[in-house]
Amino acid sequence: MRFHLVDRIESWESMRSITASKVTSVYEDYWQLTENGPRLPFGMALEALCQAGAWLVLLSSEHTKRAALLTVGEASAHRDPRPGDILRMHVDVVATNSAAAVVDGRIEVDGTTVFEARDIMCALIDAENLESPAETRTTARHLLGKEATQ
Repeated sequence: MRFHLVDRIESWESMRSITASKVTSVYEDYWQLTENGPRLPFGMALEALCQAGAWLVLLSSEHTKRAALLTVGEASAHRDPRPGDILRMHVDVVATNSAAAVVDGRIEVDGTTVFEARDIMCALIDAENLESPAETRTTARHLLGKEATQ
């Protein structure tokens, strides 16, 4: 199963930062049922940050590089996102070279930080080894709110 946890890229600065959002719905498959109702699992919150970071790498490299998760220094949840919440992912590059990048990130709901992670290290690999470059460009135009022309 594949989860798309970025609906829109709100802003980005090449290999510096990205802000992206996800509108959640009760109908999505990833909710963990608890006695207090459905909640976003810890791992899915981390995945949302990683997907935002991966889009930053793709956009910054003109779709030639992709981020592949290696390690996470630390991560913590402050409140459980619930169905209907709009997740705003903020990812900042801490360090980068030609082979890897380290980022920090946080997720906010209504301006309150609900999840954060530090020292997320990822390898930078050739994007064409993972997905069709044409499909990636089409998805990027959609996430950026631009009309697809190809």
